[in-house]
Amino acid sequence: MAARKRYAQVGTGGRASFFYEAIAGDFRQTSELVAFCDMNPTRMAVANRTIERLGAKPVPTFAPDRFDEMVRTTKPDTVIVTSIDRTHHRYIVRAMELGCDVISEKPMTVDEAKCQEILDAIARTGRKLRVTFNYRYSPHATKVRELIRDGAIGTVNQVHFEWVLDTSHGADYFRRWHRDKRNSGGLLVHKATHHFDLVNFWLASRPKTVFAFGDLMFYGRENAERRGVTRFYSRVHGSPQAEGDPFALHLEQSDALKALYLDAEKDDGYLRDQSVFGDGISIEDTMAVLVRYASGAMMSYSLVAYAPWEGFRVCFTGTKGRLEVEIVESSYVSAAGKKSMEGAARERRITLRPMFEPPRDVDIPVAEGGHGGGDPVLLNDLFGRPVPDPFNRAASHVDGAWSILTGIAANRSIRTGLPVDVDSLVKL
Repeated sequence: MAARKRYAQVGTGGRASFFYEAIAGDFRQTSELVAFCDMNPTRMAVANRTIERLGAKPVPTFAPDRFDEMVRTTKPDTVIVTSIDRTHHRYIVRAMELGCDVISEKPMTVDEAKCQEILDAIARTGRKLRVTFNYRYSPHATKVRELIRDGAIGTVNQVHFEWVLDTSHGADYFRRWHRDKRNSGGLLVHKATHHFDLVNFWLASRPKTVFAFGDLMFYGRENAERRGVTRFYSRVHGSPQAEGDPFALHLEQSDALKALYLDAEKDDGYLRDQSVFGDGISIEDTMAVLVRYASGAMMSYSLVAYAPWEGFRVCFTGTKGRLEVEIVESSYVSAAGKKSMEGAARERRITLRPMFEPPRDVDIPVAEGGHGGGDPVLLNDLFGRPVPDPFNRAASHVDGAWSILTGIAANRSIRTGLPVDVDSLVKL
């Protein structure tokens, strides 16, 4: 039997368990956890208790200032980075300098300067970086790629892409560290990196020019005041004003959220349940983006974070017809429920409308699991025994860069009111 691959993980918040539970559980024959790194010892203790319940041994824990020591003493082959977005580049670069490959949760990073640091480190060290784009692996996303690749609608000239986040999942970004654009790059980077990557994947192309509008139009105190709201609070826990608020997140009602965040506040002061109608929100909740691709295709994209349903609609118009996709996803709050429900597809429809022919619905393979059934396939690709993939869904640092650069360019366009040449942002 081949030796198990060794992994250390940086960041043990809600998203982190997606990786360490898989390694300690389904992929224990091929993979091994050797260390956790986080500023919060309570969350690392939760992570160790979780892998123990799965039959793995607890692993050593390290504070961020002991990252180098962690790598040198535990000798991981690969470092998994699931820390706050603005710190991704720090751990990616240093892990590579210490001789490790890296798996990074999306987004790869939050701005062009940090992106360039990562690209330079890869060129300097020769190490590899994988970015975890779950949606690529979903059966419906793969089917769209197959149809376009095989010429079902000819050359794609235009894409209309609408993604809606609901008042559960969408609101959650405004409770957490994501609400500060310095931490997350805003939703056009943190969330839309999924969406922009899908378009790059579907079209087998990359963005060239971006123009965007964006604003905070629903969340935040000022917007609530305009709608006549008079009762405000800073956080939910301990606030009588939060009772009866459908936007309130009660941490004590979820064992997972209580353990990861409420019980961990004593270590770092991080508040997971801030009011979505508070001050200090610097990200947008309503966004519109125009993109021109290297292939010549153009896209109109919209994203809102306060819709009554969750999912997306995307339409492709080509020289031989039109492809229409509608996916309705399950509503969820990060880390508050089963991982299989995160982005799980409730309704799926792909309609092919060839020119001069009747439209027809396309059969979509059925798959269980989060992100439309993509999560189990991604995890096997990362930690199991990968199988040949004719769609090349494994995402490299190049894919990670092109996905965030669309959002980074959009952020710059919002700030300046001008179109942005994506090639001017980094040397790739």
